[in-house]
Amino acid sequence: MDHLSQANAHLKYFSEQMVPMIGYCKPEILRLTDESVEIKIPLVTATKNHLNSMYFGALAVGADTAGGFLAIAKAEQLGKKISLAFKAVKAEFLARPEDDVVFVCHDGKLIDQMLAKTVATGERVNQAVRITVLCPTLHGEKPMAEFELTLSVKVME
Repeated sequence: MDHLSQANAHLKYFSEQMVPMIGYCKPEILRLTDESVEIKIPLVTATKNHLNSMYFGALAVGADTAGGFLAIAKAEQLGKKISLAFKAVKAEFLARPEDDVVFVCHDGKLIDQMLAKTVATGERVNQAVRITVLCPTLHGEKPMAEFELTLSVKVME
């Protein structure tokens, strides 16, 4: 099984067992590197609003998944279990995404620093991560929304 297939299997298991709302939106990891993740949520009946664009709740699920999955994957690479939560959310909605949506987080290095600090100190570390929402089939690289989520991580003993 290749790296992306493993990551998607892990995401599917997590969403089925831990956070079913994520699974309801059917996310798929398109790309996963040390520095970034790209996750797609399809625009289907379950994720649409009354305007036939991506529902706000589905956008929040995608942003959560992109920021959270990158942290979980990195902690697993370190062989550490972490407690992960989001403490704050800021969002700016710029345009209606009327097709499948891709959530991009490029904060892998920042998450590495956060994990190193919590492993060294045992303390909870909070830092904002950014997620850009794209609708590539209709708008290319033009952002549809920008999220800033305060990621909170603590190594578990």
